[in-house]
Amino acid sequence: MVARLVAEQHPDLAGETVRYIAAGWDNELYRLGDHHVVRLPRRQLGADLVEHEQRWLPRLAPALPLPIPAPVFAGRPNADYPWLWSICPWFEGAPASEAPLVDPIEDARCLAGFVSALHRPAPVDAPINPYRGQPLADRDAITRERAAALADLIDSAAVLAAWDRALATTPWDGPPIWLHADLHPGNVIVHNGQIAAVVDFGDICGGDPATDLVIAWSLFDDAARSEFRRAVDVDIDTWERGRGWAITHSLAVLSSSADNPAYMTFGLRSLAAATAAGSDSSA
Repeated sequence: MVARLVAEQHPDLAGETVRYIAAGWDNELYRLGDHHVVRLPRRQLGADLVEHEQRWLPRLAPALPLPIPAPVFAGRPNADYPWLWSICPWFEGAPASEAPLVDPIEDARCLAGFVSALHRPAPVDAPINPYRGQPLADRDAITRERAAALADLIDSAAVLAAWDRALATTPWDGPPIWLHADLHPGNVIVHNGQIAAVVDFGDICGGDPATDLVIAWSLFDDAARSEFRRAVDVDIDTWERGRGWAITHSLAVLSSSADNPAYMTFGLRSLAAATAAGSDSSA
C-alpha cells in the first residue's frame, strides 16, 4: 500500500525501495529509498498529529539549529487509505536511548540551544495539547495515583516529596510557548556520537516551556545536566517545574512499560535523577 500511495501521489519517488521500520501507538514508519521516511498514521489521532507536523514544522525548521522532520510531501487520503500521511527526510543514526554520546557536555549545549530556539511565543492558532504544556497542578492526581501504584518499585514518599516541591513553584504566567512536548531520548537522534536531529513532533503545541525540560533528567548525567541548565537559561521556577514534568513523565513510562525492560530502566533512571536534589537546581 505504501508503494502505491507514493507512486500515485509522488511519482518521482515511485522507484524507491520501501522498507518497514517500526510501528508506534499512532504511526507506522517506512524507509523510502536512502533519503526519506514515510509516516503513516494508524488511527485518526495519529492523522491529527501528522496534520500538525505538516502545517507547522516547515515554518519552524529554518529557525532551529538542529534538523527536524519537516515533511517534504503531504500525502492525501485515497480509496485505499483514509488519512493524511507524510514523506519526511531520513536522518542517519539511532535514538539517544540506544546510542551513547561521545561528549555529553557539548551535546547538552547543543540541545539547550535547540530548546531555546524553539521556545518562542506560539501563535493563537497553535495546537492545544490537553496532556502537555498545561499547568503542572493538572497532573497532580494522576501523578499521586501512579506513585502509589508503583510503591513496590520506587520510593513513593521521596518521589512525592520532590513532586510537592515542584508544585510549590510559581506557575507559568507568560504566553503559550512553542513546545516539542515529547522531548525524550527516543526522539533525539545521535549519529557518530553526536546529537544530529530531533524527531516526532506529533505532540507539538503551545504551553509552559518547562514541559520540554524533561530531557535534562531523562538524557543527561549530573555534569551534562548542569551545563544544559546553564545554557538553556531559564528561571529557577521554570527549571523546577521541568523537574516536576520529569517526575510525572517517568511515572507514566513506568506505569505502561512492565513488558518493556528497556523502558523500565529508562523510567527508573530518569525518576531517580529528577527526584534527587542537586547542583542542577541552582540559578
